[in-house]
Amino acid sequence: MVDSPILITGGAGFIGSHLADALLARGHAVRVLDNLSTGKRSNLALTNPRLELIEGDVADAALVARAMSGCKAVAHLAAVASVQASVDDPVATHQSNFIGTLNVCEAMREHGVKRVIFASSAAVYGQNGEGMAIDEDTPKAPLTPYAADKLASEHYLDFYRRQHGLEPAVFRFFNIFGPRQDPSSPYSGVISIFTERAQAGLPITVFGDGEQTRDFVYVGDLVQVLVQALEADWLEAGPVNVGLNRATSLKQLLTAIGEVLGEMPTVNYAEARAGDIRHSRANNARLLLRYEFPVATPLREGVARLMGR
Repeated sequence: MVDSPILITGGAGFIGSHLADALLARGHAVRVLDNLSTGKRSNLALTNPRLELIEGDVADAALVARAMSGCKAVAHLAAVASVQASVDDPVATHQSNFIGTLNVCEAMREHGVKRVIFASSAAVYGQNGEGMAIDEDTPKAPLTPYAADKLASEHYLDFYRRQHGLEPAVFRFFNIFGPRQDPSSPYSGVISIFTERAQAGLPITVFGDGEQTRDFVYVGDLVQVLVQALEADWLEAGPVNVGLNRATSLKQLLTAIGEVLGEMPTVNYAEARAGDIRHSRANNARLLLRYEFPVATPLREGVARLMGR
């Protein structure tokens, strides 16, 4: 393969490190830019000579420009992924979640890099379309600074596409789960939180009746799509939902965890939290049209991998 690396911002994190592994396995060189605030060196194959780690923040425009030099494509995954952090300190999180995207766009323009994949979020829809399979044209209604920054980043990527010829692949992630997802993270998925507590023999708290649903996607399945977007000869413009169009209730999730453990975890039910979305499911027709989505990893199998079983 050509030695020009693919840059992954946030590449030491949960999704980024899995993408780095996949790209290395396919013969690519990989350059990771990560401030290690939530990412971990242990997630990376640092002994691989085709992997380079640059420690720093996407909010640092000069550093982003240096990291971009000589790259052939970018996966922009870096973000402060905590919704609550964005509510508590919108100015600080804006630096990573929006200014970081702008820095990536400018560095790409400066160095003539065209292809970029961007990790957006189902949060851009807010509560619109709740209870339905949400498609990409569902009206956007971001409820938090995190969601607003993701949506603004999408608009800027489209501007750079039209004005400067960038080739963005914008993915709106629904509920991604798998190994390396930090259960202590304030925005960690419910699966990693539940499995950590179950393995420790601690009770699990479910807010609500457990019938609320989410659209869970195993990280390895997502990564196969991201690799396709990085390697494709041509990309069609417009965002793409990443979900299975499959509603899984929290009770079904708890059953899967119990099957892996060999016994059901202890569950306490508490009052539903105000503002929580009850049902979230992706219409993934556009995903299936544009990419070869793998046979979805079954929930129980993904949970077992997450738990190291």
